[in-house]
Amino acid sequence: MKNLEALKLEVLYATHELIGQALDLEESLRRVLRILGEKLDMRRASIVLWDEVSGHLKIKASYGLSAEEEAQGIYAIGEGVTGRVFATGQPCVVSDVSREPLFLNRTGARRLTKEKISFIAVPIQAQQEILGVLWVDRLFGYRVSLEEDLRFLEVMAFLIAQFVKLKRQVEARESHLREENLALRDELESRLSEFMYGSRSPKMKEILSLVKQVAPTRATVLLLGESGTGKTLTARLIHELSPRRDRPFVKVNCAALPENLLEAELFGYERGAFTGADRSKPGRLELAEGGTVFLDEIGELSLPLQGKLLRFIQEREFERLGSTRTRRVDVRIIAATNRDLEKLVREGAFREDLFYRLNVFPIYIPPLRERRQDIPGLVKFLLHRMEKTYGRRLVLSPEALQKLTEYSWPGNVRELENILERLFIVAEENPVSEKLVSRLLSLEEKSDPSFSSSGPREPTAEEILESLRRHHYIIARAARELGLTFRQLRYRLKKLGLEERCPIRRGRPPRKL
Repeated sequence: MKNLEALKLEVLYATHELIGQALDLEESLRRVLRILGEKLDMRRASIVLWDEVSGHLKIKASYGLSAEEEAQGIYAIGEGVTGRVFATGQPCVVSDVSREPLFLNRTGARRLTKEKISFIAVPIQAQQEILGVLWVDRLFGYRVSLEEDLRFLEVMAFLIAQFVKLKRQVEARESHLREENLALRDELESRLSEFMYGSRSPKMKEILSLVKQVAPTRATVLLLGESGTGKTLTARLIHELSPRRDRPFVKVNCAALPENLLEAELFGYERGAFTGADRSKPGRLELAEGGTVFLDEIGELSLPLQGKLLRFIQEREFERLGSTRTRRVDVRIIAATNRDLEKLVREGAFREDLFYRLNVFPIYIPPLRERRQDIPGLVKFLLHRMEKTYGRRLVLSPEALQKLTEYSWPGNVRELENILERLFIVAEENPVSEKLVSRLLSLEEKSDPSFSSSGPREPTAEEILESLRRHHYIIARAARELGLTFRQLRYRLKKLGLEERCPIRRGRPPRKL
């Protein structure tokens, strides 16, 4: 027999390797018990977990029991040794089960009159919550004391608790995403009815026709257009009209996180993959299994991350950070950008092969100024929706509505929503006058650093620094706010001698987590 400590290490290492598979909880638990059975002298074991639906303890995985015996392993709280351990949170050691009245032999797997069988049960718990019970007949055989069995079994119960806890966290997150999707679906039905189906614009009617064509397919879709035109709503509509509508719709903003955090968010990571990774975590791709992943602002992806995304789109395979295990998921990709990807390809800032993979079915969402006939309907819809929030009704004079219709709307529908919300706050009379609307639009123009009646103007050094501070010195984000490309802003920083005043010299987030 191998050294006892060496055996323990083998078992612990093999169990630890399974934690990344905790999403398939029952199979993972069976494999843990199989490891105990194959490496130690254990003949029987089971993992009993609390079942909220039935209100009982049930065997979820076993070793040495038949399917029929396992099915009989159901206990009430406090019933028998198993129920008592669950109720008290205290382990129990029975040296001879034939002499223990609390031992029920519920599974019928032991011949109590012919065998002298030892039995050890320990609670499976995370923090102060008891999740279930782990019991075995023996671990190391009769050459080793029951106390040694007990100590090691408590360690195994702690590891098993991590499996259960991780599975619950993922289920809770999936439940939250489902609830969020249901809430968004309700909002979507009302907003899309006005945004798409109620549109008078020939261009929007054409977009709706394209959406209906592509939605039932598996094709990757690339949504193009300025910020605020409704690319996110269009992506949701494609999802809602697809066979995947009952599965998750997961949005990832590619510009909202630094490169290293974005990779972890997309693909997930294993415990110990980087400083602070104290547990394994599935990525957004895994959470969207069977559904749709919407990659917003795809033009902001770094080249290394573009390569990893390309591989996933081609093979539908990926590895979590810190793992060598290849995983497969079935998700549909919808991407969106307000940037000229073809130009980025020519400049070497975007991979050509990824561009072609994403550009399978492009849909261009026109800016609001190119579909002015939709503005009156949108204004009416948005005002009606905001009435519930502000508890008052607001009506625009014909002149005020005409002013809104004639405005260029550089921020598109999002900017229109902002202006109407300000009207609810400042308007003191009904109907709202053209004068008030003109004043708000004038203030809007002055607050836009890229606006000028004669075209975009050069941002000042102070405006650049202020934008960088607002965006935590992430140059890509500040550049978008200022209406510049990443390279243009880098050039201006150098030209104005501002690089020394910026904490991030290279303009991108540091790679260290």
